[in-house]
Amino acid sequence: MQTPYYLIDKAQLLPNMEKIAWLREHSGAKALLALKCFATWSVFDLMSDYMDGTTSSSLFEVKLGREKFPGETHAYSVAWADHEIDEVLANSDKVIFNTVGQLTRFEQASRDHVRGLRVNPGISTSGFDLADPARPFSRLGEHDPKDIEPVMDQITGFMFHNNCENADFDRFDAMLGTIEQRFGYLIRQMKWISLGGGIHFTGEGYPLDRLAERLKRFAGENEVQVYLEPGEAAITGSATLEVTVLDTLFNGKHLAIVDSSIEAHMLDLLIYRESARMEPNEGPEEWMICGKSCLAGDIFGEFRFPAPLTPGDRLSIQDAAGYTMVKKNWFNGVKMPAIAIRELDGTTRLVRDFTYEDFTAALS
Repeated sequence: MQTPYYLIDKAQLLPNMEKIAWLREHSGAKALLALKCFATWSVFDLMSDYMDGTTSSSLFEVKLGREKFPGETHAYSVAWADHEIDEVLANSDKVIFNTVGQLTRFEQASRDHVRGLRVNPGISTSGFDLADPARPFSRLGEHDPKDIEPVMDQITGFMFHNNCENADFDRFDAMLGTIEQRFGYLIRQMKWISLGGGIHFTGEGYPLDRLAERLKRFAGENEVQVYLEPGEAAITGSATLEVTVLDTLFNGKHLAIVDSSIEAHMLDLLIYRESARMEPNEGPEEWMICGKSCLAGDIFGEFRFPAPLTPGDRLSIQDAAGYTMVKKNWFNGVKMPAIAIRELDGTTRLVRDFTYEDFTAALS
């Protein structure tokens, strides 16, 4: 296939799904795919066999979850608009309001719906202020139990989303203990509690058994149904971004320009000043891999290769599923990567290509 394209490998996706299934069985928790991270519905046929449904950040994600992913559809947004709420309710099983103000505003419209409220415990694991839900002056959820008490009769659940790429079980355990200490008397009045995403429990060496025991104990002691909302944990390591070297040059370092762009195709690398991953990343040749946009800092990273790179060489950027396809854009008019799937039998099929007509349709 013509590069660039995202290649989703079901054989690499499956181990994550199996860990999620094991955790569901041994903890009693339900798992909802966070569509804000990954929404490529062409692999939902596999994922829906191992997960309980989806959770959203917008009306369009709610509708996608209801249409494409069997199971429960949870509707959350930082703020719902008046013209959205009827469609949100029609396409969801639960609606989660970000504030008491939103809950009150839509109380009558949502009266016959299962409702929840986002609660901000004021603690998190985020190392980036940009992504920290508990940052100072955060708009993400209610933080004062006294503000929540008056509306307890209008809701049946809470969503706590305060983990961010947290691979430390002990840290998760301690934060959950703090949540129980501060909000426990409110939690015990609920029927369900979502603990959000950001728990990297599918990572190598993560103590899955300890997590299962902790979740089961939390659910039992508080008599609630626990939900998890894995995003990256569901799809880590399951896709690559396949690119081709277009040109090479030397300017103090060996540079290779590829037919892709971090600003357009892996935006989180730019936002968080991170490097892409290349495997095996070994050899005597060190090269900086650069994107083809006009942005000076459009750089995937520096990697090692067994031989000098030349135009036409193919490279695979690793771990390219999460926060990539959902963020890709038309900056510089650079062609969006196609999307391909490698099935469990090893065959690969193209599921979506993007054309000039898609580019013009996104504009006016």
